[in-house]
Amino acid sequence: MADQIYMSAEGYAKLEAELQRLKSEDRPAVVQAIADARDKGDLSENAEYDAAREAQGLLELKIAKLEQTLAKARIIDPSKLDLSKVQLYCKVRLRNVKLKTEMTFTLVSESEANIREGKLAIGTPIAQALLGHKVGDTVEVQVPSGLQTFKILEIGI
Repeated sequence: MADQIYMSAEGYAKLEAELQRLKSEDRPAVVQAIADARDKGDLSENAEYDAAREAQGLLELKIAKLEQTLAKARIIDPSKLDLSKVQLYCKVRLRNVKLKTEMTFTLVSESEANIREGKLAIGTPIAQALLGHKVGDTVEVQVPSGLQTFKILEIGI
């Protein structure tokens, strides 16, 4: 189904924790800020009140988006992955043929992407080009810096 969002158990747990924090800590803080601003007088000329209401709206939107993402989430069990080809939640070791540098990425859903942790979003040009390829394959990818060629060295979990 197109409305499913695949993620790891770790990614799901992070989103759940963030949702819990937003509901239990941030929501009461915003409600308190609105109450404090309301106590300062005329609401029609109260910039603090307007700012607090806007913050509440943004917070509720973020909560709703997280709830929607979690409702559509389907957890992938990495132990059941077919490691003969690159797919979602595989860890891929690559060599940039031109620069002769190696890098390792785990292909993850958009909501789990974090390049500092080596988690590359499945929707990126590099991830899209790697999907379905096997160890030893060479893949050309058009990236902002130009055409890059990568050789797949290893596929793992």
